[in-house]
Amino acid sequence: MLCVVFLTDRSLTVAALPDDINTPDTVSAAIISCTGLIDDGLFASIKRRANTAIESGADYIILEIGTYGGLVKSADDISKFLILDIGEKTHTVAYVKTEAISAGAMISVSCKDIIMKKNTTIGDCAPIQMGEKLEGVEREKTESFIRATFQRAAQANNYPEALLEAMVSRHKKVWQIKNTQTGLYEFYEEEKLPKDPNVYDIAGKDLVISDNEILTLTAEKAKKYGIAREVVSDIDEAITFLAKRDNIEFSSKPVRLEPNWSEQLVRMLNHPTLTGILFMLGLLGVYTELKTPGLGLPGLVAVICFAIIFGSRFLVGLATWWEVALFAVGIVLLMIEIFVIPGFGVTGIAGILLILIGLFAILVPNRPDELPWPKHNIDFELLSEGTLALSLGFIGFAIVAYFLAKFLPKTGPFAGLVLARAKGGETMQIDMTAPADKTGKLNIGDTGVATTKLRPAGQGRFGHAIVDIVAEGDFIEKGCKIKVILIQGNRVVVHQIKNELES
Repeated sequence: MLCVVFLTDRSLTVAALPDDINTPDTVSAAIISCTGLIDDGLFASIKRRANTAIESGADYIILEIGTYGGLVKSADDISKFLILDIGEKTHTVAYVKTEAISAGAMISVSCKDIIMKKNTTIGDCAPIQMGEKLEGVEREKTESFIRATFQRAAQANNYPEALLEAMVSRHKKVWQIKNTQTGLYEFYEEEKLPKDPNVYDIAGKDLVISDNEILTLTAEKAKKYGIAREVVSDIDEAITFLAKRDNIEFSSKPVRLEPNWSEQLVRMLNHPTLTGILFMLGLLGVYTELKTPGLGLPGLVAVICFAIIFGSRFLVGLATWWEVALFAVGIVLLMIEIFVIPGFGVTGIAGILLILIGLFAILVPNRPDELPWPKHNIDFELLSEGTLALSLGFIGFAIVAYFLAKFLPKTGPFAGLVLARAKGGETMQIDMTAPADKTGKLNIGDTGVATTKLRPAGQGRFGHAIVDIVAEGDFIEKGCKIKVILIQGNRVVVHQIKNELES
């Protein structure tokens, strides 16, 4: 408590002054990273960490931004959360560490303050359309939602609205003009320029951006135009600026809240490199399963790999329910074609098409009611990266499958992965089903009858023995004559006898 003593002729007066006249308030802060692709996974993570910070009493939340953008819907969700949900509970600050482009700019301007590190950039949130230019009504329709989000942020956090709109729409020609009465610079689109020379320095107006450009600003330009509050060298200098400007004192070093392991895992699983590896392993699982009788570990591996590819994208908003369903239906149709319907026809072709459409669809972010077609810069990047990953995965599958078929059957521990042609004279000890007390041997060249449909796995009778077998080449119907052509361990491969000479 500060006291001031007033000495008068008659008395001594002591007046108490408030403690906070010169003493800064003590506050706490939390730092939340916002890097990489902007998606639903990042939104959920930011929401969780911000609420944790507020519950812990954080007065300032600093978003450390470094991103080229992401999903517009996810960025809008983060923007609304920052402005509508926590805007009254805490002071939000965007610290641009590397770049805040596209959706990253949308998130940055949704914070009450923007502080930029030297030599960083912010802006460029214009949508584009693959293979064609967006013009007229189509461009306006695409831009209107994004522009409204920037307008909301400008009004909530006192940023120049005309400049933020110029980050979205290239037809915005914006001027900087000085208000001679207030001494402040204001920004207007050309058609809205003030005309009164007594209030504005019309002759001294400066063109900020022409109508054929999208606004992207360096840190220094952003500060000059009132978008960045300050340009600093590091996060510590940013905190020092806030303390001095707001006359506050941080009680301790800001707590850094990072994504938890599950959030990091989901985002890691969507990395193009891991997607390519999972795709390759899934194809290898399917290939190996089709080469061996029955269902086993390779099929399970394939199911797990494809479930991870689609499930991880569904969790972060890169895949919708109908894209997952489309892929699943494609797999079912392909299995029906392979194991039930003889030959290869419409069902198999339809299955392959649905699988390819499902894979393509998850590479482009879209809402359930939208076609998976790229509309924004980040959509092109996701599509190209995903296509490259799947292509490399398929090439890797082809190479590994070749070596599996050619070499691995000859190497001990890997001999059971795929079927290999046995040398002439190999035999297999078998138990005879009738009579029960007899046993015998099955040899290369022995003939028998298929007792079940072979698609490709099933059973055949050789003398009195019923043996598990697998067909090579075309599927074989029940009752057809068959001949043993391969034996490896307990695996027997046969083909159909189509003429008497072969028997």
